[in-house]
Amino acid sequence: MTELEQRSRPAATVVIVRDRADGSPDILMMERASTMAFAAGALVFPGGAVDADDHDLAARIDHGLDQDEAAARIAAIRETIEEAGLGVGLHGAVDAATVLRLRDGLREGVGLGALLDRHRLEVAFDALTPFARWHPAPFDQATRIFDTRFYIARAPDGQMATVDTTENVKLFWSGAAATLAQCDAGEGKVIYPTRRNLERLAMCANHAELVAHARAYPVETVRPWQEERDGERHLCIPDHLGYPVTSEPMGQVRRA
Repeated sequence: MTELEQRSRPAATVVIVRDRADGSPDILMMERASTMAFAAGALVFPGGAVDADDHDLAARIDHGLDQDEAAARIAAIRETIEEAGLGVGLHGAVDAATVLRLRDGLREGVGLGALLDRHRLEVAFDALTPFARWHPAPFDQATRIFDTRFYIARAPDGQMATVDTTENVKLFWSGAAATLAQCDAGEGKVIYPTRRNLERLAMCANHAELVAHARAYPVETVRPWQEERDGERHLCIPDHLGYPVTSEPMGQVRRA
């Protein structure tokens, strides 16, 4: 195991998509609290670290997935409930009131598995489509490095996303291109992986196209590297994974 792998922590995040009849799909974005140690003040997708309870729940479900993959999808579902109050990736009678009870239970320290049993719900692993996986090298002496799996999920009907007021202070629905334009205008900021993923998401017109696009490319771990291009240092990613932009001058890169 490399030093980078030893210092990193598994994480999962969800691109939640809401189709629109009059244009590109809306994607749920959250503004991280300025007090957070990682990506403070940045616009991000819902998500967070995979914990031991996620692995425990994955181990007791017959899902046919690699255990790390199953635990990551569970973490993505749990974090979305906690951070956004949305119940993605669940089978059963899931309405806004039920999701609120799940969120309250998680805040009180009850495990997701126990809450699902209480409300007779199951994990719908296939509701999350693998989209990407990023494991960036650290800048300088960074202490927080995440090996993050990205998923795509359709926004659930009849539910309203709400901030948790601790890790995030604002959320909004916006097209991927519109979010990038907002950041370029100085009205928000995104770190390098989020920018590259938004550029890729902006290529698709609806959830179905996003799923088809995601399945057309392998989910290989993206490990950005630095190299000189045209006399300037760039941060680069592979060019065979579906990203329309694969490098950015280091002077423009937003760090976590």
